[in-house]
Amino acid sequence: MPFIPHTSGDLSAMLERIGAETLDDLFDEIPANLTMQAIPGAPEGLSESEISSLMHERADTDGRPVCFMGAGAYDHFVPAAVWQLTTRGEFYSAYTPYQAEASQGTLQVIYEYQTMMASLTGLDISNASLYDGATAFAEACLMAVRANRKSTSRKILVPRTVHPYYREVAFNIVRGQNIELVDLPMLDGVTDVAALAEHAGQDFAAVVIQQPNFFGSLEQVDALTNWAHAEAALVIAVANPLALSVLTPPGEWGEAGADVACGEGQPLGVPMSSGGPFYGYMVCRKNIVRQMPGRIVGRTVDVDGKPGFTLTLQAREQHIRRSRATSNICTNQGLMVTASTIYMALLGNEGLRRVALASHENTRQLIEGLCAIHGISRAFTSPVFHEAVLLLDRPVAPVLDALAATGILGGVDLTEFYPELGNALLVCATENRTPKHIEQYVAAMTAVFTTEEVRQHG
Repeated sequence: MPFIPHTSGDLSAMLERIGAETLDDLFDEIPANLTMQAIPGAPEGLSESEISSLMHERADTDGRPVCFMGAGAYDHFVPAAVWQLTTRGEFYSAYTPYQAEASQGTLQVIYEYQTMMASLTGLDISNASLYDGATAFAEACLMAVRANRKSTSRKILVPRTVHPYYREVAFNIVRGQNIELVDLPMLDGVTDVAALAEHAGQDFAAVVIQQPNFFGSLEQVDALTNWAHAEAALVIAVANPLALSVLTPPGEWGEAGADVACGEGQPLGVPMSSGGPFYGYMVCRKNIVRQMPGRIVGRTVDVDGKPGFTLTLQAREQHIRRSRATSNICTNQGLMVTASTIYMALLGNEGLRRVALASHENTRQLIEGLCAIHGISRAFTSPVFHEAVLLLDRPVAPVLDALAATGILGGVDLTEFYPELGNALLVCATENRTPKHIEQYVAAMTAVFTTEEVRQHG
């Protein structure tokens, strides 16, 4: 709330009406030892102009670093119109549209979002979002086990090229239902297709394919999809939705296409903001839609023949018996979905394609510039979208620290996640990076490596 209009008289009148003497009386159930009497470092009694000045000063201490990090959160340009419209009161304060007659605007936005996501993924039906990409993946695993009537196992093949956070979140969610995530090895930055042979004839509920994968590499989606379906397993696609504007959509992978697509919706008009909020998307084929968590908005006509929108399928515990609910943790990140809907509507098919192509080209130039530095090389030869893994001839963490000192967020250190790769650095360049930014990064990295060599050999 940017402005609180209540005067002291207003407060006194409200307190008198509810029978309380002070505002503190409203919180008297909280034990005294749990309350804070003051906020350390926060001055008291500042005017609006003074507090605005203070907050700007503190924000400036963070600086304005140039971001070359990715790994699931991407620094894309968001047109001003997206959040100018998203934060209008009609959207900003809207909640779950239980009353269709009073929620037509919200329902239509969700319907348009579902239509766009179905088109982008090449699948039939989208829900109205989940918490984030990681929990969307976990929900897709649960959904696949429920939906695959040909399988009696509770096992899912998950390549090691899938985002490590996604795998960790899914493991913690599905293990309570005795579902096992079985690792698939990688080769040259993608899933090792040859390794599937040892699993032939075994019963798996689903096979997971991330496109592009965690390393930014492009998987052999057709071969993986066809193998999975030949083994009576469903296919779960984990895809960057922006990349799907230039890559083959999951619904067209292999001979029959993926069965479920999910992932993180943040690239579509949601800015990075201290880790969130983001949202997860999920789309599936019509024949398994009743196993999809969340809610679906449908389009209909009223008694006068006028178009209208309403909640069509609501497989949540709020709507049906708990024992029949598909999920007890799913949600609708409605505000983020609104932003993505407006973003996709503003850019259109061609705009999304241009953003994706510009991101790819910037990443190509970044890789080319960095690999020209002695001591840096590509980790894999597989093609990439807008991220790539580089190998350094020295530990990654000190290099990133040195780059940060120059105002550059140089990438993600993969040592913790994939120690077998050695000194591996994941870098990313979106359409937000200019040629000057790339030159700045290459120059800074060159200086870091040159200074280190001088120090070592001086």
